[in-house]
Amino acid sequence: MATHTGSSGVVKVGTNTVAEVRSFTLDTTAELLEDTTLTDTSKSFQVGKKGATASVECFWDETDTNGQIAIAEGSSVALNLYPEGATSGDYYYSGTYLITANSVSVPTDGIIEATFSATLTGALTRGTV
Repeated sequence: MATHTGSSGVVKVGTNTVAEVRSFTLDTTAELLEDTTLTDTSKSFQVGKKGATASVECFWDETDTNGQIAIAEGSSVALNLYPEGATSGDYYYSGTYLITANSVSVPTDGIIEATFSATLTGALTRGTV
């Protein structure tokens, strides 16, 4: 069984690596469509449309114009998420996402953080580097 540490993860907007990423989450979903009939003794379902959401947490870096600054709320971006790294043979998830939220947190005794939330539009692709 292969395991990986989170420190290997990479997030890219297109081919540009997002700077100062602390973590990311990818949540995938599939609708369930009930097709139970009156004479069935148990419920039955079919798989409907699939979807995904993603969130990325970073230390804020205003100089990362092709990464963090490109992930502006309301924008459409090609987001590529690499859980195990971006070297040959590593898996990654890719799709076009609409950025739904952009949050900046400014603590008095810590590092400024930025969080980006996104919803997939279209298909999610899983590939290897």
